[in-house]
Formats: sequence, structure tokens, C-alpha cells
Amino acid sequence: MSDLFVDLKNKVQQANPVIVFPEGTDERILEAASRLASENVLQPILVGNVSEVEGIANTLGHDLTGVQIIDPREYDGFDELVAAFVERRKGKATEEQARTALLDGNYFGTMLVYTGKAHGLVSGAAHSTADTVRPALQIIKTKEGVKKTSGAFIMVKGEEKYVFADCAINISPSASDLAESAVVSAHTARVFGIDPKVALLSFSTKGSANSPETEKVVDATKLLAEMNPDFPFDGELQFDAAFVPSVAEKKAPQSAIKGEANVFLFPSLEAGNIGYKMVQRLGGYEAIGPILQGLNMPVNDLSRGCNAEDVYKLALITAMQAL
Repeated sequence: MSDLFVDLKNKVQQANPVIVFPEGTDERILEAASRLASENVLQPILVGNVSEVEGIANTLGHDLTGVQIIDPREYDGFDELVAAFVERRKGKATEEQARTALLDGNYFGTMLVYTGKAHGLVSGAAHSTADTVRPALQIIKTKEGVKKTSGAFIMVKGEEKYVFADCAINISPSASDLAESAVVSAHTARVFGIDPKVALLSFSTKGSANSPETEKVVDATKLLAEMNPDFPFDGELQFDAAFVPSVAEKKAPQSAIKGEANVFLFPSLEAGNIGYKMVQRLGGYEAIGPILQGLNMPVNDLSRGCNAEDVYKLALITAMQAL
């Protein structure tokens, strides 16, 4: 396990937060929850039928000592959650609709977080990103001043750590979306011990090309400047001008980040998704995430191709966000 996760584990362990996993019968979730509980890192809640969850765990040889299992159909506080759901949806859901929705593990788990019975949620091993994100946007919602959530990856190799965003949520972000994402991505960087230097990426550096795509990044940089953030940033920059000091000296000599960026804002989901996967597969970096940014409480989405180690690590990240 990399130094990043050793450090996260030590910090999380002291607080011992509660993290809910809506996919309680998934083998990878069970393995990770068992490990987290046995190491006393955090308190896992698995959502599902108790006998079914315990049966699968026993068959696989996973000890669930210290793991709480909650079946929405048997939950004593179900009526309380229904009432809170109806109130939160403000006329968009009847009590009957709330009762149906809360039988869904993702909605039920999200309501446990919203009502303070858990500190964060990890889902997505068997569900789409939309299934994980939709309840979070409807119930937990974004922080004040944040209009859209975004998805970041922490790219880790040895001592090296970088933040890539948005690589998961917004297909074609506007200039204001990019500026907003830069701010929340800088916050994500700090959570994981990275002193943020933010680059807004493009295929152009300081006007070397001109198109609607490059102008969007120029506008985003101006909007970010108006926010007066407490971290250095620059744009529009090609990746080499953002990352290589000698190239920055030639292409962007006045740049505030001087080719030392560690938080990279991609101009589109297409670019971000391709970029992080190339760095992961060709560069040998571990891609941790996506980490959902801008929500009032942490909810994170696994890849359906994840393994138990991925679940364990994303649970640590979610717990760290909750501290």
C-alpha cells in the first residue's frame, strides 16, 4: 500500500467514522468491509437482507465481526427516513414514492448519510455512476456556491500525487463549470496532502491557437481569477507547459505555476477520461476515484470493474473527506 494510503489509514483510524456500502451482497464489498472492520479503520454498514449478506460472507470466508448489516425492510428508523426524504424533496416525492425509493440501497444509504447515521457512502461496484450520483444530488446536494458536482482522480505513483478533474461527470463543462471545478479540485488536493498548483489545460498555451474550445479555457481562467482563490493557478496551458518547468519558461514565462502544476483541469470529459487512463496504463500510476467533489457530504462512485482493494482505498478516501 502506497504512503498516501498508509497516511490516510492512520488519520481515519483516529476518528473511526461510519461508512455505508449499499451493495452489501457484492463479494468485493464484503471483502473490503471485513478488512476495514478487522483493522478497526472505520465502521462499515452493509445494506441488504441480513441472512443473505451473512450467507454470502460465510461462503466466501469473510468475517463480518464489527460490520453492521441493515435491511431497509426491517429498519426501525425507516419511517423517520421516509419523513426526512419527503421533506428534503420538497413536494417532488409523496410518502408512497419515498417508501418505494428507500427500498433501493443507494437511496437508503444516502439517507443514512444525510441524517447523520453515517459519515459517507461508497457505491458503484454493481451500479452505474448515475445510480450512485442521482440520490446524492437529490438528497445531499452540492455545497453553497457549487452548482455542479465533478469527478476527480488522485493519480499516485510512489511519492508522486496529482489530481485530475473532471474525469467522470460533466461531458462538456462551461467556463464557469471549469472555474468552479478548479476551486473544489484544489480543496480535494489539500485533503490528500497536496499543496495545490492548478493548471487549466488546453491544446493551446497563452493564445498559441484560437478556437471556441481554447477561448472557453481562457474565460474559465478569468472567472477563476475573479474568485480570488488562495492557490496559484494558470491557463490556458498545454500539458507540457503546465508540467515541465523548462517548457513553461519558453511557452509561458509569466506563469504563476512555472511548470509545476499538480492539479490538472481538463477542458472536457472526453479529454479527462482519456488523459487519466493513459497516465494509468502507460505511466504506471494508480488511479484512485472518481472522487465526487462539491457535495455537502462525501459520496463516492466505484468502477464496476473494481476489485476489493479499490473498494478499501475508496472507503479510506471517503472517510478522509468526512473528517
